[in-house]
Amino acid sequence: MLPVFAGDDRIRRLFTLVPGSDFDVDALAAIERVHARSIPWDEACRRPFDLILAASPKGDLGLLHGDRVLLPHGAGFNKTIRGEGSGDSASGLDPAYVLPGGRPVSTLYALAHPSQVARLAAVSPSAARQSAVVGDPTLERLLASVSHRDRFRTALGTGDRKLIVLTSTWGPESLLARRPGLPAELAVRLPQDRYQPALIVHPNERSRTGALDLVERLAPALDAGLILAGPYEEWASVLVAADAVITDHGSTALYAAALDRTVIAAYDGGDELIPGSPMAELLGQGPRLAPADHLDTTLEATLDAALDAHRPGATRAFADAAFAERGRALERLREEVYALLGLDPPAEPATARPLPPPAPPARVPAAFAVRVHISGTEVRVERYPAHTDAPAHHLAAEHGTAGERHAQSAGLLYRRAQPPGASPHRAVRTVAGWTAEILDSYPGCRTASAVLSVGSLCVVRTRAGALLTVRISPCRDADRIVYADPAAVLSAVHAWLAVHPVPPAADATAVEIECRIGGRLFPVRLSPTTPDEAELTL
Repeated sequence: MLPVFAGDDRIRRLFTLVPGSDFDVDALAAIERVHARSIPWDEACRRPFDLILAASPKGDLGLLHGDRVLLPHGAGFNKTIRGEGSGDSASGLDPAYVLPGGRPVSTLYALAHPSQVARLAAVSPSAARQSAVVGDPTLERLLASVSHRDRFRTALGTGDRKLIVLTSTWGPESLLARRPGLPAELAVRLPQDRYQPALIVHPNERSRTGALDLVERLAPALDAGLILAGPYEEWASVLVAADAVITDHGSTALYAAALDRTVIAAYDGGDELIPGSPMAELLGQGPRLAPADHLDTTLEATLDAALDAHRPGATRAFADAAFAERGRALERLREEVYALLGLDPPAEPATARPLPPPAPPARVPAAFAVRVHISGTEVRVERYPAHTDAPAHHLAAEHGTAGERHAQSAGLLYRRAQPPGASPHRAVRTVAGWTAEILDSYPGCRTASAVLSVGSLCVVRTRAGALLTVRISPCRDADRIVYADPAAVLSAVHAWLAVHPVPPAADATAVEIECRIGGRLFPVRLSPTTPDEAELTL
């Protein structure tokens, strides 16, 4: 919305909050976060304004003096909110709010699609005559950021994995209200090297629960690698980065469809979703997630089937019924609001600002329950969070990052080399010295390993032999080069050496194996460590 007025020194922006919202504290915090100027509601009611922009018709907007514009809020009018207004009307089209006292609350109703004009006309022909189709400014930012997808995935550490995003609206029929354990199930049951889980939570739900309580409730999932997207811009960046979205009936689903992401329904029905709405069509005709009592055996299969079945343009077609004027929404909105202001708009076009990259994950798993299958020279590895109840071959933990309980129980302990610090005072360990100390200090550990470079060189020491150097080759996929997490390869090597011990002699023949990780094959070469390699430092 703000880019509509960008560069115009005739415009002064003031914010106020209509009283009565259950989420007013977080709304004010959002205004403070962008360093905007706010004024108290009482003051706002006493002074005239040239233009009043509102994202919702609720509250005493009629007390404000000036032309009022009701902006698009969410992806159309897809659900009702029980206990508010008329009770059976679409939220945003409820006559109790749109027509308080029988008079339209706004001078202009800015809508996202022509079909919404018809729906408004059914509520109030006079209000429909004061409407204009301008498109959706939120969608404009998403579309302006699609070329940033790779950068967003890099920031999230996604790599070649499939980013699976859960989205939850607010209220009693939301995903978190009905299936609160789903985020943890997603994080625990999906292989860590094939999928990356994330969660987008509606700001109202964040405000109702409280950020601290929300994080604590999600702690098992967050510890297992779930990304909790921020509420203001970051959710949209994560959506751009996503491969698939598991969703209830909240607006995020239609934004995901507009980006042509795979959309999987996890809404179990209720009173809120309006039949025949674009959201109902999207959720009713796409793949569905199994109920909770069948999820443990069908989750990965459902995701694989939905991703494999997705065809370009398939989900975008559902969004076409909710969003018009793609690529022109800000220009259309500028035309309408400047006409109300009686001003010529700035000469420079109004353009959507690309989204910022998401923050790196706050928690990254450092201990894994590892399943291994060896067939000839191929070793298949699947890693899961350490607290999974599924059977595993061994526990692997990153020393110095994982908790000591996991370190004491790990069959494989590894450490990643750190870049030189800024301090001039440094003390480093040699690979030979550190691996020997680990095996001496942790009796349960069978293999100690150092990751010396991202994706290519490691050194391992087992209790059965001398130091071995592990060289990992990337996997080439057409014009892409995919690198494995060396820690996953080390689990494969750990399992291989338990069955095929490599002779400790310095002139031993090198061994080549293939590690299948996340569905891809990575060639790996094991050879005796040279004296120079043994002196490399961590």
